[in-house]
Amino acid sequence: MDTRGVLDERTGRTKFRLRTVDPSPALAPFVHYHWIVSWDLAEPFTQQVIPHPNVHVVFSAADALVHGVPLGRFTRRLTDRGRVLGVRFHPGGFRPWLGGRVADLTDRTVPVADWLGVADTEKPIARAPDDDAMVAAAEALLLPRLPAEDPVVAQVRDLVGLILDDLTLTRVDLLASASGLSVRALQRLFNEYVGVGPKWVIRRHRMHEAAARADAGGPVDWAALAAELGYSDQAHFTREFTATIGTSPARYRLRT
Repeated sequence: MDTRGVLDERTGRTKFRLRTVDPSPALAPFVHYHWIVSWDLAEPFTQQVIPHPNVHVVFSAADALVHGVPLGRFTRRLTDRGRVLGVRFHPGGFRPWLGGRVADLTDRTVPVADWLGVADTEKPIARAPDDDAMVAAAEALLLPRLPAEDPVVAQVRDLVGLILDDLTLTRVDLLASASGLSVRALQRLFNEYVGVGPKWVIRRHRMHEAAARADAGGPVDWAALAAELGYSDQAHFTREFTATIGTSPARYRLRT
């Protein structure tokens, strides 16, 4: 399981359990996976996540919300005992369900009841007896509302995959050359389907990679990593890492 973006992931593993479940074949063109987080804590714990370019639909005992792509760190305070189910859509995969620009959801949450026009959507999911029953209840809610497949979703997913697979794509013009699309076409496509621009996705992937290197243990040559990730110098890398992660690379490495 790729937990990139979960800050101080080794500490988090001692506080909560994270499980992922593949979607049913009908949902697979749109949904990457379902995730379930459960915890049982004597003391509160706060987890921070550096989000990916994905829309999530999240069901808890308190509410059911559609989360657009957060631009900053996502923070969740866990207390007592609980369980949450999330549906992680592929980049671009939520566009057919929304019927409008995904950028309109960016940095926002919308009640699932408003999105689907169905009240109390969280109750049958949050009250399900186990993980698999939660997933089944969420899919029972989504499957009757399945939109027609949109070929652009696969195109957008492939474009994001290019970024994730190739650290040398450090600029949008390089992605444009690799994809055969113009920079302007990429920007329009990402705003419509992903909710953030291709530059944001590239920068966020670099931060996920940098944090993952620190989380792996062992020494990190930050100057070499900055060059590998396409930064003009280590100072530029350090500023962006600190703004995104919330602490400097060296301090983050010491606490992981």
